[in-house]
Amino acid sequence: MFYPSGKKNILVTGGAGFIGSHLCDELVKKNHVICVDNFITGSEKNIDQLFSDPAFKFIKHDISVALKLEDFFELKEFKVELQGIQEIYNLACPTSPQKYNNLPIETLMTNSYGTNNVLLLAKKHKAKILHLSTSAIYGDLDDMNLVREDNWGKVNPIGPRSCYNEGKRFAESLVMSYHSKEAIDVKIARVFNTYGPRMKLDDGRMIPDFAVNALLNKTVVVYGSEDEMGSYCYIDDMVEGLVRLMNSDINMPINLGSDNTVRIADLAKKIIDLCNSSSKLEFKEHLPYTSKQLVPDIGLAKEGLDWFPMVSLEGGLTKTVEDMKVNLKQYKGNF
Repeated sequence: MFYPSGKKNILVTGGAGFIGSHLCDELVKKNHVICVDNFITGSEKNIDQLFSDPAFKFIKHDISVALKLEDFFELKEFKVELQGIQEIYNLACPTSPQKYNNLPIETLMTNSYGTNNVLLLAKKHKAKILHLSTSAIYGDLDDMNLVREDNWGKVNPIGPRSCYNEGKRFAESLVMSYHSKEAIDVKIARVFNTYGPRMKLDDGRMIPDFAVNALLNKTVVVYGSEDEMGSYCYIDDMVEGLVRLMNSDINMPINLGSDNTVRIADLAKKIIDLCNSSSKLEFKEHLPYTSKQLVPDIGLAKEGLDWFPMVSLEGGLTKTVEDMKVNLKQYKGNF
């Protein structure tokens, strides 16, 4: 297909976040990428390496406010007024478990007004849109293993995580309503535990918490029982899954994550070993803003996308811990 700018124009909301920045790294190799973020939980450091690339443009903007791409002079190089945008990856949403109590309204507004604004852009430009959803839409299930997409979930609508869980459930409904009423080509990725370099070290996520405490030789706390299981997908695999989903004909929600389980206690021990740490393990009850680990059934992804995670847990954790060793210095005052 001919593009006046010479390349496809792709919009990535939440592009300065953990997953979003890695996605921008991949997309900018062959496309023009417009990254939108307000840094409420994302970080400029995640995209510093992209600012020198002429195929990358950044817009600081809160997506819960309508976005008019024509108003940004820097996008004239991409000929947005003439070409528009061809694809949208909607990753905008606060995702820090510790921040839900501080940002509940912002989280809900991003999932409602923000998602609607992105869908309006998709309608205007006749663009494909991939919405990043989450395993959290399934809530706390009695059977946590191999969750299928046809599971309707079990979510507390007013609990400490409701702004995120219910917000994401509403966003999925909104995306599918635009698909049925406006014939927009939509994709929904239900993302399960993903890890890798650039994860924030102080936002309450399991792997960064384990690594930080191990690097500081502090007690590594596992919230849950000794036999509790989880699964973890490395960021490179996740990005490949998202790109394959965007390029597919699938319009229904699809799970993306690892279906290889590991005891969370064993995960913690692996991280302690990689950190050459003297830390000990301690087990505690789940915190109120956390949720139990779910393991996805990825049969649809395997069949429809020819996708499944390739990076081993050992290999992914090695790269992740090395990145966290470098970045720990800027966080030391917080621990």
